[in-house]
Amino acid sequence: MKTMRVQLESGGIDQIRAETVIVPTLRRGETPSDLPQGLAALDRRLSGRLGDALASGDFKANAGDRLVIHAPRGGVLVRCVLLGLGEAESVDDNALRELGGHVGREFKRSGSDRIALIIPPASELAADRSACLIAEGAVLGAYRFDRYLSRTRSDKKKKEATTGRLDLCFVRAPRSLASLRRKVAESVEIAGCQVVARDLSNEPPNVIYPESLAREARRIAREVGLFCRVLDVPEMTRQGMGAILAVGQGSAHPPRMIILEHRPRGRSKTRRGKPETLALIGKGVTFDSGGLSLKTAAGMPEMKHDMSGAAAVVGAMRAIALLDLPIHVVGILAAAENMPSGAAYRPSDIIKSASGQTIEIVNTDAEGRLVLADAIHHAVSRYAPSALIDIATLTGAAMVAFGPWATAGLGNDEALLGEVRAAADATGETVWPMPLLDAHEKAMRSKVADWKNSAGRDAGISTAAAFLRGFVAKTPWVHLDIAGSGMTSNQTPLHIGGGTGVGVRLLTQWVRSRAS
Repeated sequence: MKTMRVQLESGGIDQIRAETVIVPTLRRGETPSDLPQGLAALDRRLSGRLGDALASGDFKANAGDRLVIHAPRGGVLVRCVLLGLGEAESVDDNALRELGGHVGREFKRSGSDRIALIIPPASELAADRSACLIAEGAVLGAYRFDRYLSRTRSDKKKKEATTGRLDLCFVRAPRSLASLRRKVAESVEIAGCQVVARDLSNEPPNVIYPESLAREARRIAREVGLFCRVLDVPEMTRQGMGAILAVGQGSAHPPRMIILEHRPRGRSKTRRGKPETLALIGKGVTFDSGGLSLKTAAGMPEMKHDMSGAAAVVGAMRAIALLDLPIHVVGILAAAENMPSGAAYRPSDIIKSASGQTIEIVNTDAEGRLVLADAIHHAVSRYAPSALIDIATLTGAAMVAFGPWATAGLGNDEALLGEVRAAADATGETVWPMPLLDAHEKAMRSKVADWKNSAGRDAGISTAAAFLRGFVAKTPWVHLDIAGSGMTSNQTPLHIGGGTGVGVRLLTQWVRSRAS
C-alpha cells in the first residue's frame, strides 16, 4: 500500500526544496505580529512577505485560520501557508493531530508532491511531543476515496500528490533524531493501516462481499506475515455456526468466517506461565438491507459500512504484524450479507448457534449480534483468549446517543474496560461507558428459546451487549459499538466522511500496552 512519506529534516530552512511550506502559528495575545524565531531565512526567500503579513495584524491565528503567501516567481518555493493553532494553552494532542490533518489536506489543495512543515520553537510544538501526532494526522487528513472517478492526467497528478512527501522541519532540532524518526515511521504505518480500514469500508458492496473480503484478508496477511484461515459454508455447517449461516442464507454471496493470526517472531508474552492470547472480533456485514425486516430506502446507502468493525480488525491486525508486537493475537471477521429473498431467514425462526444456545429471531435487522455470537464462541472455544474485544456497527441507539463523536463501551470486566478507555484516550478515539445490567440480559431472554435477538428500542446499546455477553463465557470482554463513530457524513481535519477507520489505532494501542 502506498502512503505518504514523512521525513524529519535536520537541515537549515534555506535548504528546503518543497514547493509548499507551511508554518503553524500560535496566538499569544490578540494577534501574532512578530516573525517566529528561526524563520528569518524563510522570510528572505519570500522577499519579506511573511513578516509583512504578520505585521499587518490581518492574520489572527485562530484555530483553523489559513493565510497563503505566494513566493516571488522563479524559485522552487511557490507558496507559504500560515495555519492558525489558536491560544497556546489550547494545543493538546488532538489539536496537533488536526494540525497534521490540515497539512495533509494541503496536498490536494495545492497539487504539491512535496510539502515542508516548518515548526517554530515553542514548548507546545516540541518535537518529542508533536512529531508523531502531526505525522499521523497528515496521513489521515490526506485520505481520499476516489478510485472510481474518471479523471484527466492533471487530476491524476494531484491524486498521486496525496501519497507524496512531507518534511517535518523543526527550527529547534530534537535531541535524538534517529529515535524520533523511528517513532514517526511507526505512527505513519499505523495511520496507514487505518487508511486500509477506510478503503475496505468505503468500497461498494458489489466489490466487497464475504468472499472478496476473505480474498482481501488473505492478500493483506501475505503482505505483512499474518496467518489466515477462511471457514466456508460447509466448514461452518460442520461447526454448527447456525447464527451466521442464518444471516447469510438469503444472499447470493455465502458467508465466511475469516481468521487472521499474529504469531510473533520473537518471544511471546506469557500470562501465568502460558503464552497470552488476545482476540479481536469484527462484525463484517458487507451489506445490510435489513433482510425481511427491510430498512427504509433513505437508510440503505450507508449500509455498505456495516462491515466497519471487520475493517477495523483487519487494519489493527495489519498494524500489529508490522510492529511485530510480542504477543499472540487472533482477529476474527464474521462476514455475511443480509439480504431478503425466498431463502432468507424469517422473524419467528429459531436458530441454533455454535455454542449450542438457541435464538428466536424477532427482527432480521438485528443481524450483527448473530454473526458476532458465532465468532465470539469460536474465539473462546478454540483460542481461550485472556481478553477479548469485539467491535461492531451494532445499534441505531449508539448513533442516537453519541453521533460520530464517541464509541459506546461495555463489558464484563471493569479493569479491561479501563485499559480500552486508556488506549482510546491515547489515540484520540473516545470510548464512553454504558451500563450493562442483569435487567438488560433479562430483556433478551425468549419464552421459546434461550435468547431472542431483539428487545425493542429501549436501552438498545445495552440489551445488544447483554446478548453478546451470553456467548463470552468467563472470558474478560469489552464490546465497542461504533455505529455512529465508524461512519459519518461529517467532515473534520482527519477525515472527509464515509468510513472513518475508527478502532484501528485504539485496538493497536491496547494490544501494544498489553504486550509491553
